[in-house]
Amino acid sequence: MKITESGTGRNILVLHGGGGPATMTLLASHLSEKAHVITPTYPGWEGTPRPDSLNTVAGLADELARYLDERDVKDVVVIGSSIGGWVAAELALRDEARRIAGLVVINGTGVNVPGQPITDVTGFTPHELAKVAFHDPAKFGAGAPPPTPERIAVMRANAAALAVFAGKHSYDPTLLDRLKRIEVLSLVLWGESDRVVSKEYGRAFAAAIPNARFETVAQAGHLPWLEKPSETFRVLDPFVAAPPAPTRAEAR
Repeated sequence: MKITESGTGRNILVLHGGGGPATMTLLASHLSEKAHVITPTYPGWEGTPRPDSLNTVAGLADELARYLDERDVKDVVVIGSSIGGWVAAELALRDEARRIAGLVVINGTGVNVPGQPITDVTGFTPHELAKVAFHDPAKFGAGAPPPTPERIAVMRANAAALAVFAGKHSYDPTLLDRLKRIEVLSLVLWGESDRVVSKEYGRAFAAAIPNARFETVAQAGHLPWLEKPSETFRVLDPFVAAPPAPTRAEAR
């Protein structure tokens, strides 16, 4: 797994969504001003090789857990966007070594919420994707310069990797119930205009985590830090700067 690191300070693990690590550049850059930011590129994204045996979100979480263990990384705030939110939740559920101090899910997928379907973006053109992912698609995505042929090829490869890991439905039917086992302080942050996963979906995601707070960003969609960076960071920054969550014994 390719890893990029920047900045110094508290450890923050930033997990990208289906669009790949490029979508997280602004977020990672902002956080690296005051923290040590670790940004993986999942196998299969951006032209990186993917072993045939690595084909589930649970497998990605296992890989990341091993990475933290091997390097003895502690006091980690994990931030995941879209499918990265799903990976982040699975990682928090595997945190036997108590390395994770906080969890942030931003417009995450991975749970099944009755009546709140996840939009299937398989085969969407950039224009079609922008219409469901952004509050202002004319400015973000649809109004941007057309991608180069090389970038289009990477985007298609990323979409193919996403299809492998997310599966047919983009959720694990067991995850919503398992979220009750997450003990670290959590923030579920949602762009209100997201038409990939609705605000109501996000509220249900947060309600399933015992120590979670649910916050929204107005006039923002699936990637709120791109459309409303100041508003997003106003909520996010105090959370990532907070002291470590209590241990299991202290919490009791």
